[in-house]
Amino acid sequence: MITFDKVTKEYKLDAQTTIAPVKEVSLKISDGEFIIIIGRSGSGKTTLLNLTAGLVKPTSGRIMIDELNLGAMGEKESTALRSQKLGFVFQFPSLLPSLTILDNVAFPAVFNKQLTRAQAAQRAGELLKTLGLGSKADVFPRQLSAGEQKRAVIARSMMNQPGVILADEPTSDLDEQTEQEVMDLMRGINRSGVTFVMVTHAMQLVPFASRAFKMEDGQLRQIKNGH
Repeated sequence: MITFDKVTKEYKLDAQTTIAPVKEVSLKISDGEFIIIIGRSGSGKTTLLNLTAGLVKPTSGRIMIDELNLGAMGEKESTALRSQKLGFVFQFPSLLPSLTILDNVAFPAVFNKQLTRAQAAQRAGELLKTLGLGSKADVFPRQLSAGEQKRAVIARSMMNQPGVILADEPTSDLDEQTEQEVMDLMRGINRSGVTFVMVTHAMQLVPFASRAFKMEDGQLRQIKNGH
């Protein structure tokens, strides 16, 4: 369960100017949901995702993940939470160009430290096979198509068996067919019990959500009910 309780995030631009990309947001996300938040650039949706990850602290209000208060955590505790409970799919290419696809997928295990190097490589290989990239384990990111790179990023997000995956515009650079394939893939992972929180500008992705919201001027409005 992820709970936002009247969360506001403000940034002071100068002595006279303060902006608030997130304003008084309250939201409860249950385990296993696929939440999509739609919004234009500058609407506050990425700030909301960063708050969920504990990458930034709320100015006021409270964010809870499994009874843990993100705002009360120190940096060491926040880092541990991210490595153990959260997976990330970023908007822009984030694979390390000097590492093979297998090593890229296994990379989060370096921070979790619950697997040996051999165990991490084995799990990374299994994830690549599951996502249709078993034959690409030893190649480098530049040798993959955009869709294959995105699948590798999704595999990496699952490396530490997170309960929640946070996705920031995960289909923004994909053609329509590849976008459909990536969304089907993430929805399949979601059906296995992983909670997704995804932000995007693409209204056509709303049908994939269990619930969807529109973010405007830092506030959320529900546009699709759960089922």
